[in-house]
Amino acid sequence: MAQISVTMEVGSDGVALITISNPPVNALALPILAGLKEKFAEAMRRDDVKAIVLTGNNGRFSGGFDINVFQKVHKTGDINQLPDVSVSLVNNTLEDAKKPIVAAVQGLALGGGLEVAMGCHARIAAPKTQLGLPELSLGVMPGFGGTQRLPRLVGLSKAIDMMLTSKPILSEEGAKLGLIDAIVPPQELLNVSRQWALDIAEGRRPWVRSLHRIDKIGSLSEAREIIKNARQLAKRTAPNMPQHQACLDVIEEGIIHGGYAGVLREVKVFNELVLSDTAKGLVHIFFAQRAISKVPKVTDVGLKPGSVKKVAVIGGGLMGSGIATALILSNINVVLKEVNSEYLQKGIKTIEANVRSLVARKKLGQTQAEKALSMVTGVLDYSQFKDVDMVIEAVIENVPLKQKIFSEIENICPPHCILATNTSTIDLNLVGQKIKSQDRVVGAHFFSPAHVMPLLEIVRTEKTSAQVILDLMTVGKMIKKSPVVVGNCTGFAVNRTFFPYNQGAQLLLHLGVDFYRIDRLITSFGLPMGPLQLQDLAGYGVAVAVAKEFATAFPDRTFTAPLNDLLIKSGRNGKNNGKGYYIYEKGSKPKPDPQVLSVIEESKRQVNLIPGGKSINITDQEVVEMVLFPVVNEACRVLEEGVVVRASDLDVASVLGMSFPSYRGGIVFWGDLVGAKHIYASLKKWSERYGNFYKPSRFLEERAKNGVPLSAPLSTSASSRSCL
Repeated sequence: MAQISVTMEVGSDGVALITISNPPVNALALPILAGLKEKFAEAMRRDDVKAIVLTGNNGRFSGGFDINVFQKVHKTGDINQLPDVSVSLVNNTLEDAKKPIVAAVQGLALGGGLEVAMGCHARIAAPKTQLGLPELSLGVMPGFGGTQRLPRLVGLSKAIDMMLTSKPILSEEGAKLGLIDAIVPPQELLNVSRQWALDIAEGRRPWVRSLHRIDKIGSLSEAREIIKNARQLAKRTAPNMPQHQACLDVIEEGIIHGGYAGVLREVKVFNELVLSDTAKGLVHIFFAQRAISKVPKVTDVGLKPGSVKKVAVIGGGLMGSGIATALILSNINVVLKEVNSEYLQKGIKTIEANVRSLVARKKLGQTQAEKALSMVTGVLDYSQFKDVDMVIEAVIENVPLKQKIFSEIENICPPHCILATNTSTIDLNLVGQKIKSQDRVVGAHFFSPAHVMPLLEIVRTEKTSAQVILDLMTVGKMIKKSPVVVGNCTGFAVNRTFFPYNQGAQLLLHLGVDFYRIDRLITSFGLPMGPLQLQDLAGYGVAVAVAKEFATAFPDRTFTAPLNDLLIKSGRNGKNNGKGYYIYEKGSKPKPDPQVLSVIEESKRQVNLIPGGKSINITDQEVVEMVLFPVVNEACRVLEEGVVVRASDLDVASVLGMSFPSYRGGIVFWGDLVGAKHIYASLKKWSERYGNFYKPSRFLEERAKNGVPLSAPLSTSASSRSCL
């Protein structure tokens, strides 16, 4: 295990070199912070030390405070585990030191790492060093004085932008802004920094304490106007995230009452934010995303990933072309197969359009785009499948067609080739039923648009080999997806968990709740669009097909209504033809369509959920809960059946696959925040009034009655049934 240490070497020039070592990113763990205070105290005492250079080991300065500490605080509720760094280390030890300190930064200086550097009297950087304060992305804000020092070094507008977006800048921009004093080649970094520190000590360069600077703040009225505009923007773009407004409060405090007052306020507000549900959710997702790469009996048995250099994609429709786009953008050769020239050309053109749109948005250079497009080859037969490392079938959801394709590719592709299907609902055992190589069959479920959405759901059967799963996980990472390994059942993990989402919304429609109100409240909760607008986007043909799958698999708990069929009959197919619950006109936002109300009324009449046709009277909170609690309920069944390795995998999948708000920690984590008892009691009440759609699962009932979190691992006495 790598040594965590802070070392000090005093050179013959009288400069003490203090080095942080905590691989891989030199995180400021508690022992590192204690070591820094100890070494700086020693340097101040020693007569042979004239000045100090602070740096990091292995080509990195520091990636910031060790957020494992946040996890411990969240588990215990004990805020005293957080060290008083802002005042004791950065203010008293560094900035107010009697000997000059220069930060020699390289690789990255992020979060607390940059804040420590800003507490030094100068900053010398290597080229392309990342500098940033990403704390708001974890639900907190800078806590080592960053809210006060960054505005004084780079100006208020830029500092606010860096903090609220959590986006780093490079040292070259930092030098132009005044955050960095000089940029030098890596091999000269320490020598230049040592000389700079001596120049300060001997009066040849100014001794700058950044907290005392006011020259870049501007007048009070200008500063207040900048902060006011930032507040309004944050209200629009981050309405459910209190850390944005809190950060602006603290910045304003320092501008009005001075930097030191701002630092003291920062400490207080930071400690409050750490204990907020937002911070708990974002920190949980941060660690959950790292946990998905650990899959028992796959990543822990000594296997090495195989090389995947050429992939065949069967089907050039929206999904197939999106998958092909994702692959070529990561330098993987693609053979795209279609049934005729017309469909093939359409698929190739879609891939080209995907790539060109990235160029237009300046997310991809022209040279990179041309290289990517040169890596796709269109074919009408299997002649180029003889040397592919993986096939991804992405045709329509038709079992006989998929079985035919798998029988054909098994005979043509090499023996090591992964045989993957992009099906979103069909049982993989059915797909691979007629072939011998069932150990090579795996689900590669992408989410649309496949080249944009970050989740890859890897579906395994009882026969899928560990090597195939590992190889597909590796491909997922290569194409910048987050791969989550799940079990084989109807809908797998994400679609299975969220099938009640749209059904809950439709049930509310049949209880008389306005469709626009449902969507508005769900978007206010934090999803990018409500369930009914989402259905408009997907189209009703898909909705009808998927509803049948789930009604067949789970007849005891599906809400069925003729609404989708009636919508199609009335000439609507959502965004595809410009008419659904909303009206879609080019160049304007979707508008609620009042004419759809007659269709809803007809469906209500046929279902007759409320005799007499009266609308129920419910609160906004109840609307959100009646849509989302059934989703939590289905997540409980998914957990009990072992469809996912761990509860946090389902949280990651819900955030990356269904855009469940990350600041709520994912669907299971949010369920625990709300509380199993409240969810159970609510569902039980609604099930008695409105039927089995709301019936609480056995797993939820047990957790609620025993006071056990939904996310707690299954006990040995729990259900042994498993999709894995």
